[in-house]
Amino acid sequence: MIKVAAFVFVALLTGYGFHAWAQGRIDVRPAVTPVASSSSNGVSFAWFYDTTTHAVYVCRAGQGVADTLECKAKATLP
Repeated sequence: MIKVAAFVFVALLTGYGFHAWAQGRIDVRPAVTPVASSSSNGVSFAWFYDTTTHAVYVCRAGQGVADTLECKAKATLP
């Protein structure tokens, strides 16, 4: 009887251990995913999707003296 009770106890402890390990995993998805890019006349555009806020960002890189990067445009998806 003690062997059966010990086996059940170890089985429950193992199940709880797997459950606790599964709950503590770290989410490894990238926060920002590139969607597409395009360029025309020396100006490049890139679209990025943010999985945490469900937002799409558009970044623009212009040709000029300092090659600036702007990511001001943002749209939130439902």
